[in-house]
Amino acid sequence: MKCLIVSSILLIFLLTPSMALMNTNDSHLLDGSVGTQIIHVNAFRGMVSIRDNNVLSEWDGIMDYKNALLAAKLFSKMACVLVKMNQAAFPTLEEIIGALDQQALKQYPSTHGLTYTVLPGRVKNLAQYGMPIKDMCRAVPTYFAQQQKEGVALATDPESCFEMQLLSFMGLAICGEIPGL
Repeated sequence: MKCLIVSSILLIFLLTPSMALMNTNDSHLLDGSVGTQIIHVNAFRGMVSIRDNNVLSEWDGIMDYKNALLAAKLFSKMACVLVKMNQAAFPTLEEIIGALDQQALKQYPSTHGLTYTVLPGRVKNLAQYGMPIKDMCRAVPTYFAQQQKEGVALATDPESCFEMQLLSFMGLAICGEIPGL
């Protein structure tokens, strides 16, 4: 009996650190905005889910690091947008986990300036991108967006851009008209 109790306690001590790496939750006030961001990291699945309730630019997002995809549900546009994550420009999963510590936020360089243009064709089969993305984008039209090269003039109306912020170190703009809206 003593052996069972000791082995159970050892198992708890060994599993607790690994479980802490799997799921991390945090909520942050965003600089210069009216709202908060709730971020859930599942390191085991390689996913970060984001809920930004800023009244001016509310959005939900999933960063799928295993497939290098960002899915963003833009509430004001009533649409979802999928983008390929540029690994050189996006923070790593480890950097996001580190940034969730309030004191670590200042250590990461800003990547403001990433701009994506919505492509006209709708995504037909969301299931191929996994259940979390399918569930988030289920009730709205979904489009791909392509990253614009730095220094290239944007051919769309700047008023059509939806600005997104991840914590204080990453900014994205999704630009272009959503067909059918």
